[in-house]
Amino acid sequence: MQKTEQDPAPTQYLVTKYLSDVKSRVDACIFDFLPTAHEHPDVHKLYQMMLDYPRRAAKGLRPALCMLMCEAFGGDTERAVNTAASLELLQNWLLIHDDIEDGSELRRGEPCLHRKHGIPMAINVGDALHCKMWEMLHRNTEILGHELTFRILSEFIQLSNQVVEGQHIELSWVNDNRWDLDENDYLTMCILKTAWYTCITPCRVGAIIGGASETEIDGLVELGKEIGIAFQIQDDVLNLIGDVGRYGKEIAGDISEGKRTLVLIHLIDACTPAEAQHVVDIMARPRDEKTEAEVESVLELMQKYKSITYAQQRSKDLLQQAAKRFSQNFAHLRDGRAKQLFLSLIHFFVEREY
Repeated sequence: MQKTEQDPAPTQYLVTKYLSDVKSRVDACIFDFLPTAHEHPDVHKLYQMMLDYPRRAAKGLRPALCMLMCEAFGGDTERAVNTAASLELLQNWLLIHDDIEDGSELRRGEPCLHRKHGIPMAINVGDALHCKMWEMLHRNTEILGHELTFRILSEFIQLSNQVVEGQHIELSWVNDNRWDLDENDYLTMCILKTAWYTCITPCRVGAIIGGASETEIDGLVELGKEIGIAFQIQDDVLNLIGDVGRYGKEIAGDISEGKRTLVLIHLIDACTPAEAQHVVDIMARPRDEKTEAEVESVLELMQKYKSITYAQQRSKDLLQQAAKRFSQNFAHLRDGRAKQLFLSLIHFFVEREY
């Protein structure tokens, strides 16, 4: 079985270099594909706005998982670039809509699109990138043939259904002012909203292009759930204690937005009834009705009851489970670069600081 403890310096270097290489290939595909100019000035402006999020600095984790799985199963990664680029377009239009729904301020170190251009314009840009995602996936017919292209499209359809269901669960908690949530509620939401589009589908489509068997492809679902939840928990943690310069989003924004995270669920369960009521009273109010001092008071309670530490440990535990599952269930794969990089990458999901 592969060791799960790794020397962080070489691991970080290899992962960072691989992510950079994949991002370059995917960006070239995206910017060659997306329109940049139009004779009508308003459509021209739309095209420029569509380039905004894709041009911002991003890690490219989803394309990297796709390409690694393709390589791990013996496939030609060049055949997976278009699909990997489609995953990046998916990420961008989802983020535009998600930022609006959450009332977020920053994305990748810059004001969110709706803060720059207004909500109606931003929604339409998200819709435009959504359309381009399907158009890019349709281009796979030239690369993969009709049968494989249809299979990849089916994976994206399943993914889309899962994401909107997960997003609806989270939005419903806000709409219904729900605070009586437990860890299982959070995990269910994470699997639907985050794990499917961050890990499960990227791994599955890469494996499909790489020629994996149906058993192998199906085996990536549980693995992707563990990695995806671990990723989301770490994202929640970074939102509270990260460096805004590296993280690229508003620190403690989840408190301002009233997000139900594992950290918050643990806090409400661990603190006194009076403190829990204090937290809920603050969290339930709209962003513009919270003061900085109130947000800070919630953060201090999270630290007092070690809720952040608890979440970090849960994330690490899930990572260990995922690494063990991969090493056991995919021991038959050749011990090459892709296999080692995949293990390094999932460690990066939890050890990252941005």
